[in-house]
Amino acid sequence: MAVAVVTGGSRGLGRAFVEALQEEGWVVVTDARTAADLAAVQRDGVTTVAGDVTDPDHRRALVDAAQQRGAIDLLVNNASVLGPSPQPHLSDYPVDVLRRVYEVNVVAPLALVQAALPLLRRSHGCVINVTSDAAVEPYEGWGGYGSSKAALDQLSGILAAEEPNVRVWAVDPGDMRTRMHQEAFPGEDISDRPEPESVVPALLKLLAEAPPSGRVKL
Repeated sequence: MAVAVVTGGSRGLGRAFVEALQEEGWVVVTDARTAADLAAVQRDGVTTVAGDVTDPDHRRALVDAAQQRGAIDLLVNNASVLGPSPQPHLSDYPVDVLRRVYEVNVVAPLALVQAALPLLRRSHGCVINVTSDAAVEPYEGWGGYGSSKAALDQLSGILAAEEPNVRVWAVDPGDMRTRMHQEAFPGEDISDRPEPESVVPALLKLLAEAPPSGRVKL
């Protein structure tokens, strides 16, 4: 039975993907900041671990939980933070907040990959690093989040070059109707954005077809 670790599984794309993987027969280990956040995804085949992805002990707990199920075939670095809302120009961006954005969006994903790599190498597994079009387009006001996702893109490409037995995809799911996207546009109507569930079939297709490592726009 295939085993996946999905961070940020309590809402948005993470929750939709956790539920789809479980329905497809995967064993899933997922997390969120609190146990209350994870109540919605607790079901047979899903192991939940509350904690912060920037905490080394929490990352170790995620890997240990997957190892107890026998493997890690898929690691999805989905957890991320936007930063301030509304988002400031870089000239006014609080540097202490920027450090937090990079800790969550760049450092934690790499650290979790490092912890999971022995199991990923053994299973010839896959890594999905969830990125954004803000990583490649210089949108005004998106300097903190966008630059963190650009760094994640670059890390993904280098990991792919260094780990030929592990597929590494930087996946841009596009705009979605999520809490984070609403925070990026406070007070605006984002009901025209698609629901996260609409992206899941493309993610399942990616896993089924298993193309070479690279950046994937869904």
